[in-house]
Amino acid sequence: MSRIETLIEEFCPDGVEFRPMGEVGVLVRGNGMPKTDFTEEGIGCIHYGQVYTHFRTWAKDTKSFVLPAVAAKLAKVDPGDLVITNTSENVEDVCKAVAWLGDAQVVTGGHATVFKHQQDPKFLSYYLQTAEFFAKKKKHATGTKVIDVSANSLAKIEIPVPPLEVQREIVRILDTFTELEAE
Repeated sequence: MSRIETLIEEFCPDGVEFRPMGEVGVLVRGNGMPKTDFTEEGIGCIHYGQVYTHFRTWAKDTKSFVLPAVAAKLAKVDPGDLVITNTSENVEDVCKAVAWLGDAQVVTGGHATVFKHQQDPKFLSYYLQTAEFFAKKKKHATGTKVIDVSANSLAKIEIPVPPLEVQREIVRILDTFTELEAE
């Protein structure tokens, strides 16, 4: 059992409500945005490949930018949203998520879904790293060479929805563990 699952049990001894992601928030599928669209400055963007290679659980800054005209055609990521990858070369990596905690709206492209919700974004991002979530997403994964979990399939996956104050306390504890492990 992961730390987050243990903490959920500890803070919610009478159990926690699980709801489909599509009931907890709105899933918006990205489109387009090849790396050739990247510029030195402009509107911040999160490319799905960077979710695997650059970002961890959350981010306040982007690595890449696109011109405003390109950004206008892409999926919008507001502060607090999650960017969830839909495509990967393996089932382990598909649905990796990063919580966007920056101050400004950024964009994302294809092979990613933006999860807009009213929960603690870091709590959700931590949960999407658990073995429990892995088992659920695996049931929705399709493909052999390229693995995909569609936004429609993501909407069906049930996630825990403890009270917001419990989510925030769990995040505080998990952030402390993460900081200690990084030292």
